[in-house]
Amino acid sequence: MSPGPSLAIVLKQTLTGGRRNGMVTAVAHGLGVGVYAFLSILGLAAIITASPLAFSVLQWGGAAYLAWLGARGLLARPRDDAPLPEAPTTASAARDGFLVVLLNPKIAVFFLALFSQVVGTDTSMLAKFGYAATAMVIDGSWYLFVTWLFSNPRWLHLLRRKAIWFERLFGMVLLGLAGHLVFGILDGA
Repeated sequence: MSPGPSLAIVLKQTLTGGRRNGMVTAVAHGLGVGVYAFLSILGLAAIITASPLAFSVLQWGGAAYLAWLGARGLLARPRDDAPLPEAPTTASAARDGFLVVLLNPKIAVFFLALFSQVVGTDTSMLAKFGYAATAMVIDGSWYLFVTWLFSNPRWLHLLRRKAIWFERLFGMVLLGLAGHLVFGILDGA
């Protein structure tokens, strides 16, 4: 629930693409969290954290993706015939929601720490699915709520009139997060 790239992506998709795009982004993000949670339970997180190269590739990939999204937002221009930037497609909403999770190795580390407390060698596959599904439902529900809240027709119209500025603001936030990630990578190297 903390502000970060995921929240910025969900809000960007909601404000520029409407409730449908926000919901697609939220569901794709939740699915990404569910996949990461399940893979973490199965041990992928241990492999990623044990392999500096794999972890580094994911970190640099995540920073590059955030920078790319941020640059696109920062450079957004309104079309001549409309006050809004071109609405993103539902496919791009799903892609953005899923990739912002997939390219964040900190999520794997988080799930490794979380699930190491409750998952053991005797944990059934059904329980493992249950843990991953719980993470997926909580994450997806939170971002669906955010989407519902910010796509309320009463104030969505007001927000959309300033959409190009929100697009640029989210671009700056995403570039800042990418920069923070790069400095963190370089500081840890």
